[in-house]
Amino acid sequence: MKFETIAIHAGGRPDRAFGAVSVPIYQTSTFVFEDVGKTKGYDYSRTANPTRKVLEDTIAQLEGGKAGFAFATGMAAETTVMHLLKAGDHVISGDDVYGGTYRLFQDVMSAFGLEFTFLRLDKREGIEEAIKPSTKMLWLETPSNPLLNIIDIEMVVDIAKKHKLLTVADNTFATPYFLRPIEYGVDLVVHSTTKYLNGHCDVVGGAVVTATDELTQKVQFLLNAMGTCAAPFDCWLVLRGIETLPVRMKQHEENALTVANYLKRHPRVKRVLYPGLRSHPGHEIAKKQMKGFGGVVSFELGTSIEAVNTFLRKLRVFSLAESLGGVVSLAEHPATMSHASMPEDYRERVGISDELIRLSVGLENVDDLIQDLEQALGGL
Repeated sequence: MKFETIAIHAGGRPDRAFGAVSVPIYQTSTFVFEDVGKTKGYDYSRTANPTRKVLEDTIAQLEGGKAGFAFATGMAAETTVMHLLKAGDHVISGDDVYGGTYRLFQDVMSAFGLEFTFLRLDKREGIEEAIKPSTKMLWLETPSNPLLNIIDIEMVVDIAKKHKLLTVADNTFATPYFLRPIEYGVDLVVHSTTKYLNGHCDVVGGAVVTATDELTQKVQFLLNAMGTCAAPFDCWLVLRGIETLPVRMKQHEENALTVANYLKRHPRVKRVLYPGLRSHPGHEIAKKQMKGFGGVVSFELGTSIEAVNTFLRKLRVFSLAESLGGVVSLAEHPATMSHASMPEDYRERVGISDELIRLSVGLENVDDLIQDLEQALGGL
């Protein structure tokens, strides 16, 4: 089946019990045993739940993986993946990752004996030089958050296989509609399902998709043992969102490209970051490994932080808010919002300036979005 059909029919839909077209919400903590030691497939919702199973199977099929797992948040998914490692292990991560990922790695997991090297993953030589005998994992975001850097997945996977390292790709920005990292040899894919997979800003969640049976068993054990799983109702909300993912992503991309081209021409804008622009340094790699370029546009104003604040306050259609990937357009200031947990000197070193603004371009009429940007940029 094609992607659009999988998004609607995967996971054993319609419901086999009574033929419900909409997946039932099994809002229960526990299940009755048929006999001692005999269940109907479920015993306790932390371990497994029928609603969650449909979501997990759907995401796994969309990503082309062996199995999927749904978590309470994107950070719960990432934390669970980190527990595949042990004290003394070393991880190489992209340097401009989501601020919450950086905080988890640098401020939480390092206290438990994991070591991290943050690196721009654009050159083979630099990655290989960073590998140590204790290196066990390569962590990548592509496009990255918020600089929208593009990583050559084939190159990173080739390095990882040569050195027997696990590869983990955060596919939140691209979604499996635009990119399927497992097809390029990635071992684990993670998502914040809060974003595009749900697409309506009404739930938080996360997901992990595994590429092998061995990793499937390990992640299933950790999810159950750590209790990081998603709730049934939250899973239902994400499932409902996934059904419209293909049509939403097409419109997100169309609107984002229009916004990026507008900003590129504006005299007040110093730099525009969007992989769909030919001027983007990762454009050719993105074209090679992605079906589309996504709905996030970042840009820098060539002016003061006071002007940045004025611009954000003047927006009317774009809402000043954290997160991304919903139908509503959002604007955020990474330095004081999504990436505030990064030290200021680190942000400056990796290129997350105080003048940087990240737009999650939604599904409103693009003429209204351009008009909103125009009036907010006017007079700066």
